[in-house]
Formats: sequence, C-alpha cells, structure tokens
Amino acid sequence: MNKILAYCIAFFVLASVLVIGLWSTGMLQVGPTAQKGSSIISGVPQIGGSFELINQKGEPVTDKDFQDKLMLVFFGYTFCPDVCPTEAQTISVAMEELGDAADEVVPVFVTVDPARDTVLVMDEFLSSFHPSIVGLTGSETQIKDVMKKYRVYGQKVEDGDPEYYLVDHTSFTYLMGRDGALITVFSYGTTPEEMVAKINEQL
Repeated sequence: MNKILAYCIAFFVLASVLVIGLWSTGMLQVGPTAQKGSSIISGVPQIGGSFELINQKGEPVTDKDFQDKLMLVFFGYTFCPDVCPTEAQTISVAMEELGDAADEVVPVFVTVDPARDTVLVMDEFLSSFHPSIVGLTGSETQIKDVMKKYRVYGQKVEDGDPEYYLVDHTSFTYLMGRDGALITVFSYGTTPEEMVAKINEQL
C-alpha cells in the first residue's frame, strides 16, 4: 500500500511540474482556439477583469475600450534596467510581424510603479517602441487592484534610496481574448515569432 501511495504522489508531482512548465512557456492553452478570440478557463484562478486607469496621453481608459480586440498585457515599470524594455521590444517586433492583423491586437503596458511612472514618464518611455503600445498608470489603489486581478506580483526593493530603486515583479505577458478572458501566457524570453503564431490562431 505504501508503494502505491508513493507512486501516486510521484505521478501527481510530475504532472504538476509538467503543467506549470507548459503554462509558463506559453505552450499551454487555457481555452479553446476554435472560438476565435475567446476562451474558457476551467480549473485555474480567474485572470483579468475590469479596470479604470490613465494612458500615456493622460486620457482615462477602461477595459471596455479594448472590447472586441485581443490584448497583449505586460506589467512592468519604466525604470526597469532590462526585462521591461526587452519585453516591450519583443512585443514591438511581434506587432510589426503581424502586419495588417496588428489592427486586431492592442499591446498594453501596465506599470507596477505608479509613484514614478507618471503620464509624462510613460509617454517618453513608450515613444521608443511600437506606437500601438498603450501605457497605463494610475493611483496606487488602482494599480494594486488591476495587479490583483491579473495575479501579478510587484514589490519595491528596499535599498535605502527613495528615488533610484528596483521593483521585483511578474514578467509574464498575457494574451487576452476578445471577451476579456485569458487565452495563454507567454513567459519572459518568448520570441516574437512564437507570439505571432499564437495570436494568429485567434484571428
């Protein structure tokens, strides 16, 4: 009996590791691709939801402004030295490679550092990337709310410097369906070509 129990536990652990690995690499789909641009999540926490934020032009934005579009949602901050500009560039290349189909996709960069990422700072940062990228900021409360809905981690690294600090944060890019539900997750390091292939499956 103990051997059977041990085998069951080992199988469960192995299966869990495989599922988490596929999820983190963007290879695990959490919704059917037969329904273009929509998804149904079962057995995993709900990711995504409504929000009210401000874009890099100072205009109020809600989730309803992106209805009927696919969304590429990435959380980061403009003072990030490596991951965030790299991912913004990856998304920019993906948008270029989509060609005319890019009109059906909205890339969204949500800050996890609203204290420093003002409208002007966000606008200047995103000016170096694809013009379709929408930068979103807001109050601490608003940002915490949207981070919670996307299951995003973000924590300021306390090093004694109140101005020049780093922020540890989730580095996934979420592909959201036209219905606002999660389709899949791209891990950091996913290539533009891989993103484009997944997006084209939904168009």
